[in-house]
Amino acid sequence: MAVLAGVFAAVPASALELSPFKDALFAYPAILATSDQGDYAIVDYREERDINRRDEIPERRVQRNFVDLAPRRAQQEKALETNAGTLRYFAVGREQGARLITIYLHGQGGNRNQGVNDYTFGGNFNRIKNLMVRGNGLYLSPDVADFEARGRAQIAALISHYRQASPGAPVILACGSMGGSLCWKLADQSDVMPSLGGMLFLGSMWNNDFRNTEAFRLRVPILLAHGSRDKVFPVEAQEEFYRKVRTALPGYPIRFVRFETGSHGTPIRMVDWRQSIGWMLSARR
Repeated sequence: MAVLAGVFAAVPASALELSPFKDALFAYPAILATSDQGDYAIVDYREERDINRRDEIPERRVQRNFVDLAPRRAQQEKALETNAGTLRYFAVGREQGARLITIYLHGQGGNRNQGVNDYTFGGNFNRIKNLMVRGNGLYLSPDVADFEARGRAQIAALISHYRQASPGAPVILACGSMGGSLCWKLADQSDVMPSLGGMLFLGSMWNNDFRNTEAFRLRVPILLAHGSRDKVFPVEAQEEFYRKVRTALPGYPIRFVRFETGSHGTPIRMVDWRQSIGWMLSARR
């Protein structure tokens, strides 16, 4: 564990922090290698341990000790009328006066239910729900109408709606798989980016035109989490993007977490929400 502490520095006391929740259960098993002063890390991932022994029913139901169902009392299914049509979503936590807002955007074939399922993906969605509720924050899991203009407009409207209810609350966008397409579209939206605390890409895509976006101008922190055996978005392409950003923009707040032997869905299961969000909030200028 001393190695882990050295790789990922603690969040400064002055930054907004999330209280611990089952940290030992969700901590990265081991760090195999690091570079870039710890900004690039290779995490040990093993299907036998991290799926078969963690789940009661592999990939369908995690063991009960990974889950706390208390946030269900603060979970509501809702609808927001936008100029791009009705957006249906789940809201978990404080809808007014939230200290922090985290939004999960699902990928192709997903829906709003994916991001609030307490038992799939090793219980990791249950953990983010608990972290938000216990930290007086808000977690949102919307449907994604498409990954083009309509989806972009709906998510932008969702962000605007809840930012009005919680002025000053930083917004974390967690982008799963194709959900990253929307995140990159929003990255160039000047009415959205000033509110962002960071973007977390989970087995997702890259943006070779990143230097021309509003996110770049505002130095929005980016964390890329990827499985080394991802067959949808090759890890090599995402790592190349990471290197390009670091080379062209020295000091830009960007990190890469590679789950060795992990597949496309591994980052959603394995990402350490508390650590990742804490770093993004501390890195945001």
